[in-house]
Amino acid sequence: MHIATVPTVTLIFAAALALLNIWLGLRVSRLRFSRKVSIGHGDDKAVEARMRAHANFNEYVPIALILMLLIELNVGPSRWLWGVGAVLVVARVLHPFGMDRPMPSPLRAAGALLTWLAMAALIVWTLLLAYGIRF
Repeated sequence: MHIATVPTVTLIFAAALALLNIWLGLRVSRLRFSRKVSIGHGDDKAVEARMRAHANFNEYVPIALILMLLIELNVGPSRWLWGVGAVLVVARVLHPFGMDRPMPSPLRAAGALLTWLAMAALIVWTLLLAYGIRF
């Protein structure tokens, strides 16, 4: 078993996703300020959509990063891990832009689908590693 000393891939994606999280928070704050909504969404659908996009990010990304870290600690840096991380970042950028548009939104759908695919890949990979299967 290869154990990575420093989980470089996960660290890089954690930093990139943390920046996205700040960007999402700023998008909510700017809109709330411009609409004079101090608490919650104030029944403003645009503010509510931005808040949900930010919340959705925080519902999925921590679990994905934990899975990425566990994988990297078991197999070391991997092109596959870079690929899944890149898909996750793209997904998490597309999703909030889709939330800003009327439904149905192809950007929102693509963001959600890519997030689920990245998560599914990480889950399967983690389970395979748990049973000693490496690729």
